[in-house]
Amino acid sequence: MPQPPEALPRHELERKLRRSRTLNIALGAIAIIGLVFGGVQLAQGGGSAGAAGAATGVNAEGESAEQPDAQSIERRDPADTMAIGDVDAPVVMSEWIDFRCPFCAVYSRDTLPVLIEEYVNTGKVRIELHDVAFFGEQSTRAAVAARAAGEQGKYVEFVQAIYEAAPESGHPELPAEELLGFAKQVGVPDLAKFEADMTRSDLQDAVAQSTAQAQQLGVTGVPFFAVDGQALSGAQPVETFRALLDEAVDAAK
Repeated sequence: MPQPPEALPRHELERKLRRSRTLNIALGAIAIIGLVFGGVQLAQGGGSAGAAGAATGVNAEGESAEQPDAQSIERRDPADTMAIGDVDAPVVMSEWIDFRCPFCAVYSRDTLPVLIEEYVNTGKVRIELHDVAFFGEQSTRAAVAARAAGEQGKYVEFVQAIYEAAPESGHPELPAEELLGFAKQVGVPDLAKFEADMTRSDLQDAVAQSTAQAQQLGVTGVPFFAVDGQALSGAQPVETFRALLDEAVDAAK
């Protein structure tokens, strides 16, 4: 019986990711329709509900999905703690992540630093992150902790610390004491406040709302990306992101 992706060693996971590039690009093409017209559910990591959604235009609960404007996902808020880059950058890449997702960890370690150097630091692209809790309450707990770190100016550093420590296989449990350790590691200034904020109901509600919005948009697999009405699914090679972003930057001129 073949191993599920989350059970594979990192090198095997990355090999399978490379082999699935063509499939993921095709899924991304399907997702364009979902982002523009709403209701398309991708099957990557989403089970049979995702496949059914793609065929019928309904969400994971079997209800008619809303039809959100693709541009409405861009926040462009100068006070946004879950964003990297200039608020006035010509292009916004929206990114959906689950903190227990092994594919998200591969992308964060191998690809995100390159995109920050080549596109964010040069003022071409702003990256706005959206958290989802697809893998249970542990995902919610980690997303809440990241938001708490973000309120103290350490969101991106906290996210990267979690993914740097991700195991080579499986979904990390990310207990509260480990999340507190990440906060110490990245220099969250007020650890007592951070620890108290990890139980805040408003942050839990925000994660639930973000997850629900992602599902309405047709995002049932992570990592998932949207740029200027186009979508990309999976931890693709950096060249794939370059092609997508270069096209969007050129179009924005």
